[in-house]
Amino acid sequence: MFQDFSVKTDPALGAARLAVLRAQLAQQGLDGFIIPRADAHQGEYVADSDARLAWLTGFTGSAGFCIALKDHAGVFIDGRYKVQVRTEVDLAQFTPIDWPATRPGPWLAQHLTAGAKVGFDPWLHTRREIDAMEQALTQSDITLVPTENLVDAIWHDRPAPPAAPARIHPAALAGEDSTKKRTRLARNLCRDQVTTAVLTQPDSICWLLNIRGADIPRNPLVQCFALLHNDAKVTLFAAAEKFDDAVLAHLGPDVTLRSMTDFAPAIAQLQGTVQIDAGTAPVQLARALPDGTAIRWADDPCVLPKSIKNTAEIAGMHAAHLRDATAMVEFLCWLDDHAPTGTLTEIDVVTRLENCRRATGALTEISFDTICGAGPNGAIVHYRVTEKTNRAVHPGELLLVDSGGQYGDGTTDITRTMAIGSPDPQAVMPFTRVLKGMIALSRARFPKGLAGRDLDALARASLWAAGLDYDHGTGHGVGAALCVHEGPARISRASDVALQPGMILSNEPGYYRENAFGIRIENLLLVEPAPPLGDPRDMMQFQTLTWVPIDRRLIDMDLLGPADCRWVNDYHAQVLNRIGPTLSPRARTWLQQACAPL
Repeated sequence: MFQDFSVKTDPALGAARLAVLRAQLAQQGLDGFIIPRADAHQGEYVADSDARLAWLTGFTGSAGFCIALKDHAGVFIDGRYKVQVRTEVDLAQFTPIDWPATRPGPWLAQHLTAGAKVGFDPWLHTRREIDAMEQALTQSDITLVPTENLVDAIWHDRPAPPAAPARIHPAALAGEDSTKKRTRLARNLCRDQVTTAVLTQPDSICWLLNIRGADIPRNPLVQCFALLHNDAKVTLFAAAEKFDDAVLAHLGPDVTLRSMTDFAPAIAQLQGTVQIDAGTAPVQLARALPDGTAIRWADDPCVLPKSIKNTAEIAGMHAAHLRDATAMVEFLCWLDDHAPTGTLTEIDVVTRLENCRRATGALTEISFDTICGAGPNGAIVHYRVTEKTNRAVHPGELLLVDSGGQYGDGTTDITRTMAIGSPDPQAVMPFTRVLKGMIALSRARFPKGLAGRDLDALARASLWAAGLDYDHGTGHGVGAALCVHEGPARISRASDVALQPGMILSNEPGYYRENAFGIRIENLLLVEPAPPLGDPRDMMQFQTLTWVPIDRRLIDMDLLGPADCRWVNDYHAQVLNRIGPTLSPRARTWLQQACAPL
């Protein structure tokens, strides 16, 4: 099993660890210290050796941070984790803070007096973060002080850094060899009069060099840094033992491998104009550059081209989704046969689903820990079942399962919400409204140049009409055999990145009733040009990649309406046509019933 169900943190340890951290504050003459979820690469997932926030507080969510003061400690979390955080931290020691509604700068100003000093590790925060906090503190005379990491100083049993081997991502799947990618991006650096671009995000570097790894849980990444020079050469900073002769030969003579410990000294020797991403690179980089070196603050040059998949990557994603759909339908058939007996638990469900994916013979990892929430656990948006929280799947409840697989040719992410036995009447209306939102976005036509913020309301309108909503974005970018969450584009009120052909995004509206149930329906969508309809202006549309049935038992036909009914029937007909021939006889029979016309 890739997924394990052990309890990774213990709230009872928080008080003692916080006390030791506060002793460090006193020794350093500080009034507070910021502990982010992030590592030096600012990825969503971190290695065990970088899980400082979880170690100190017990909170295991994928986003958030803690600010520990002498007499107060706040854990800042967004709406996805408002339920989870209260189950994982000692609430007598750590206060959950609704973020970003409450910003760290004003919060510090409220809890500290003039002259206070708050420490932070400059390798774990970006320039954008620090600038925003300093701006908010200008009137309060509170100073942010870069310092050594105080958590590392007291974390005596800290795990070793990851050391998984790197592997080649074949050109047939990448669709473009690394030399061409580097040359293409180097031309842009020359155009912008940049000498060197600093790359700190492993998914950017793995994409650029056509390599993959297994250093970060659920993400096929090599933990590394890199410098992309304007002559298309690359200096790669990673542990040498991860690279065998075949991978070194693949990298070629224009990629120089150096150790991770050489990265900081190399930054201190850069000359000319250096490009740094203010939103993802450690603020320490700018502090380490020698005097006279110019900085161009600009986005990581790999992020946008990586998000625009080429023909080979799109073909790989199609293949991965068809393979994954076979596993999902086999799983759903099994679930429908066994869950109504009341004998299954959430762990049973997660285990069976992973085994169905393994049965494809192509699974290399899961793309994130499966979210399997039965009944009230479904209302915890990023719920991860453990041996402690494992709950029986009861007839009459909803079961929300959000999962995905990593395959050599693609990455998947799908959510389905199922009725266990007879559907809960209270859930039918919100389920239908969530479905209507998912359909509205799926069939959207929109002018070229629109961003995710322009489309987000399509997925919410039906919920809004009933006074309902959800506290997360509607969609995120998805990598091609890379990270399941990828920038820069999202479908969210906060995203102003134009959607371009070749981008792949999730479409996942939801509704969550605390202590009762959760609903989410998710497909992945490919952005593509839309055929003209009389007006010559350029229009975009979405192509669906996910082919798994939607639980028809939870649909209110009167509320759904004729147009959306036709969409569901057409979608299910395509599911049956595409996936039916790949199934076992029992699953094929089940799918025929699941895809029967409404």
